[in-house]
Amino acid sequence: MVKPTIRFKVFPVSKKDNLHNSSILEDSIKEDSVLEDNKLVPSILDGFKEKNMLAVNIFKKIIERTIPAKIIHEDEQCLAFHDVNPQAPVHILIIPKKEIVTHDEITEGDEQLLGHLHLVAVKIARELQLFDGYRLVLNCKDAGGQSVPHLHLHLLSGRPMSWPPG
Repeated sequence: MVKPTIRFKVFPVSKKDNLHNSSILEDSIKEDSVLEDNKLVPSILDGFKEKNMLAVNIFKKIIERTIPAKIIHEDEQCLAFHDVNPQAPVHILIIPKKEIVTHDEITEGDEQLLGHLHLVAVKIARELQLFDGYRLVLNCKDAGGQSVPHLHLHLLSGRPMSWPPG
C-alpha cells in the first residue's frame, strides 16, 4: 500500500530578517522530514490532520526561548511578539502559554484565558498608540487560514483594512 504524501507550508523567511532565518525553521523540523521548494514534506506525522499547518509548533519554541522573537509582552498566561512575516505595518501575535491547537479545541475552562488574550490586545494597542483602530484575527484550522498549530490572535494595524478579509 502506497502512503500518500502530505505537504505542509513553511513560510519563506528572508535572510534580511533579523529575528529568524531559514536555519531556525530547519532546526525546528523533525529529523525525518525534508524541505522541498519552501514546503515541509514529512515522512511520518501520525494523527496530524491539517495539511497546510506547520508540523512543528514554532510558538511553543518561542515560549521556551529555543528560537528568538521580538517579544513585546509577557505574563503568566500569554506572550506577544512581532510577526516575522507581517501583513501590516503593525502585526503582533498574541499567544497563550497553554497549548491549544485550534480555536475549535477551546473549552469552558479556557474562558478566562481567552478574555485575557483580548485584554492584552487592548493593552498593546494602547501602548503602540493605535488610536485610529486595529483588527484582531483568529484563524481556525486549514480552511480558516491557520498555519501554526497553536491558538493565536493577530493584532494588525497601520494600513486600511478592507472587508471582507482575504
